[in-house]
Amino acid sequence: MIHQFIFAGPKPGLSAAAFQSYWINFHAVDFAAKIPQIRQYLVSRRLPVTTGRDLPFSEGVAEIWLADEAEQVQSLQSPEFLDGARRDEPRWAAFWQTLGLDTSAVRIAGDAVDGSIQSVKLYLLLKRAPTLTLETFRDRLLEERACSPVEGASGHAAGFVNAGAYGLGEPRFDAVETIAFADLAALERALSGRFGTHIREGWAFCDPRYLFAFAGQEHWIIRPGDR
Repeated sequence: MIHQFIFAGPKPGLSAAAFQSYWINFHAVDFAAKIPQIRQYLVSRRLPVTTGRDLPFSEGVAEIWLADEAEQVQSLQSPEFLDGARRDEPRWAAFWQTLGLDTSAVRIAGDAVDGSIQSVKLYLLLKRAPTLTLETFRDRLLEERACSPVEGASGHAAGFVNAGAYGLGEPRFDAVETIAFADLAALERALSGRFGTHIREGWAFCDPRYLFAFAGQEHWIIRPGDR
């Protein structure tokens, strides 16, 4: 399954609050959710959390699950996308600055996502250290997380960018980690401890120039099992 992340921000002149409200309450429901190939879909709005590595510009992130590449192509060719979601984007988003990453997920801790809880979530965008191969980077990341679980996390997964992104060069990031918490207080406790220090200082397997964090509140649009 493809686990896609889309980080986006408001068009000029639109406030962050208006951008988030339109995405969650209108675009996601009236347009994106009607694309038949999308199996699961949520939008996380940015929370006022400081990590020392805050991702600039983006005020929200969508997580989209599709069965495979064939269905992803079908979704991009569908009238629901071309005449609906894509046509609606200029009304609210600075789409020319949108960051999209297609990944394959590896669960690190916690149960499989069931959509029953609107979690507070920390997203980490990572790029491997220049001296490492992709395989070594992925192995090191998973080894680090296995040895040092994130305190207070209710779920943790790593999405590794799919091979197709490397066909024409280097994608901006190699992985997106998603770390779920029961509430904002639990996230803030984790950031005030050892894990927060590691985010600010970076890890040896990552390029510190391309390490960013984004804290968000989930809003499920299409939950697991809805389709």
